[in-house]
Amino acid sequence: MASINDVSKNVIMRLNGDLYLVTDFQHVNPGKGAAFVRTRLKQLKTDKTMEQTFKSNETIDLVQVERHKMQYLYNDGTMYAFMDNNTYEQIEINGLMLEGKKEFLKDGIEVMVVFFENTPITMELPRKITYKVTQAEPGVKGDTAGGNVTKPVTLENGLEIRVPLFIKEGEDIIVNTETGQYVERA
Repeated sequence: MASINDVSKNVIMRLNGDLYLVTDFQHVNPGKGAAFVRTRLKQLKTDKTMEQTFKSNETIDLVQVERHKMQYLYNDGTMYAFMDNNTYEQIEINGLMLEGKKEFLKDGIEVMVVFFENTPITMELPRKITYKVTQAEPGVKGDTAGGNVTKPVTLENGLEIRVPLFIKEGEDIIVNTETGQYVERA
């Protein structure tokens, strides 16, 4: 058992028999009353998120996990294959466990696969990934009224995002995997 003060982003805890990933947390120390921690948890089985508040004197069950750097290989529609670059061992993870993340995968990218009791439970993407723009409509002259104007583009992995008008087909751009938004040219 651990103190609630040990909570941080990306730790995994057991709550009511299920495993949850802490996606966000905030220590709150109100002027009146006891301190508490507000967390946003994602259940690893169902990928549902919930908010949970813990009092400062509560204990929680943090789960020990292993993280292995692995390379994404391919998917067959339901299962996603990854390879350990050191041992060349391949594993598969069900696509349901990767909701919200699998859209950012591209061939050959290195990710962290999280294991609990030798079973892969989730994957952590790099915060920023570089993609090639495969389809982009040209910006229309005079379409800049209003300041921050964007257009849709398609990336090499099929992901569609909005980017500034000056981005052209064939350019490399950096995308934030947490927000799914354009960051800058590569």
